[in-house]
Amino acid sequence: MASRGKKFLDSLRDGRNVWIDDERVENLPEHPAFSGTLDTIGGLFDLLDDPKRRDNIGFAVPGREAYAHSSFLVPYSQEDLAKRSQAFDYWAQETNGVMSRLSDYARSLVTGWYGSRKQLGKLARGIESKIAAYYEHARDSDAFLTTSLLDPQIDRSKGLDDDRIADRYLHVVRETEEGIIVSGAKMIATGAPYTHDFLIFSFYRLESKYSKHAHALIVPANSKGLHIVCRESFADNRGADHPLSARYDEMDAVLLFDEVLIPWERVLLYGDADAVWKLRSHLSSNTLAFHQTVVRFVAKLEFIAGVTFAIAESIGVNGFLHIQEKLGELITQIDTMKALLIASETKAKADPATGLWIPESSFIDTARSLGTKLYPRAIEIMQQVGGGGFIQTPSSLSQFGGPIGELLNRYFEGASLNAESKVQLFKLAWDLIGSPLGSRHELYERFYAGDPVRGLANQYLSADKTQWTDRVWQLLQKSRTQRSGAIS
Repeated sequence: MASRGKKFLDSLRDGRNVWIDDERVENLPEHPAFSGTLDTIGGLFDLLDDPKRRDNIGFAVPGREAYAHSSFLVPYSQEDLAKRSQAFDYWAQETNGVMSRLSDYARSLVTGWYGSRKQLGKLARGIESKIAAYYEHARDSDAFLTTSLLDPQIDRSKGLDDDRIADRYLHVVRETEEGIIVSGAKMIATGAPYTHDFLIFSFYRLESKYSKHAHALIVPANSKGLHIVCRESFADNRGADHPLSARYDEMDAVLLFDEVLIPWERVLLYGDADAVWKLRSHLSSNTLAFHQTVVRFVAKLEFIAGVTFAIAESIGVNGFLHIQEKLGELITQIDTMKALLIASETKAKADPATGLWIPESSFIDTARSLGTKLYPRAIEIMQQVGGGGFIQTPSSLSQFGGPIGELLNRYFEGASLNAESKVQLFKLAWDLIGSPLGSRHELYERFYAGDPVRGLANQYLSADKTQWTDRVWQLLQKSRTQRSGAIS
């Protein structure tokens, strides 16, 4: 019987339209832009076949002799939430936090919808049964899922009242007996070439008059007329010299819909902007998904710190006070994010409407907002610690076995490492701070959670501010009372 990883790779040969470098990719698993990444993902899927490790990332599906990834576990207790967190952390540690869209985020959205399906059923007729059917399908088929929520950058100064914008944003062209026909574009879909289905809905709240742009859809990646247009590949098959680029290049893509049929069973909502926004902003579902992003981010900060510590030791600067200050700052980053994660899980409680056990969203939101600033700073610290050493490495590690290998061993030696190991370490670091993959990651961590300015503003707007302002007015009231008493 084929392993889960093999089944996943085979499932991608389904006629989907993936475009890269003016080429329609015919065999995705073997294409050099995707093969390293897909080997990594396939290996993660295989963990569910390993009796010794599957409990770390999966759960036994009730009524079936099968394991599913714990992103599909509907949490009704603290133990369920901890099991989900363990699964997120296991995959994140396996990939050093560098792969951010391994499907567990989008799967968690679907799981949250499923756990809240009776509540969400009030949004539209039939949505409850659609969510239930899709959740069970995705769970039982190991479906890889991703989201694509943003509209293309054409002219941000104009909105849907401009026909040029309205025609290019994803919209309904017409209805048929089979479903709705949609055209337009969506961005940015990380993992798009190798996903099975896309979760598509509006990222921002729409006015009711824009009903043809208001929808919540689950779109198969091999839909006729759907074109997945990839950015330039950052993959590199020289694994020794580019260890991250060779394994972890999560492809980003824009989705172009050219009269794509979305079957009615995959149309969760359509034509009701208010209902779409209620689904989009559903707190329990979002918090379950956002929880995964924080678990993953902790693993990434730990990896960045580990590489930076190793660099400092390798060149003998870890004894300098100003370097120790920077290395200590990396530890405070990790501890801050861990503390917020622990707080969110410790303060978790049951949603009274659904019974779902949900992390405290305020701590999750704070962690995501902080992350947009912490990651660029962590990269800056690594740059400051390694300095010019990052651009002094020879072009390839294979040179150590060549005619000038003896000279390289003499002049590239470190304080605590031989020359080849030191160069290997610096090449790993360069993949984080200087390679195309590294640059993409810095941009990603700044914006993957949306506009960081809007995110912080929303935290202020949604907070119960009276818990802090009441004491101010109480103090002032006491002061006025005391002053009045003194005067009388």
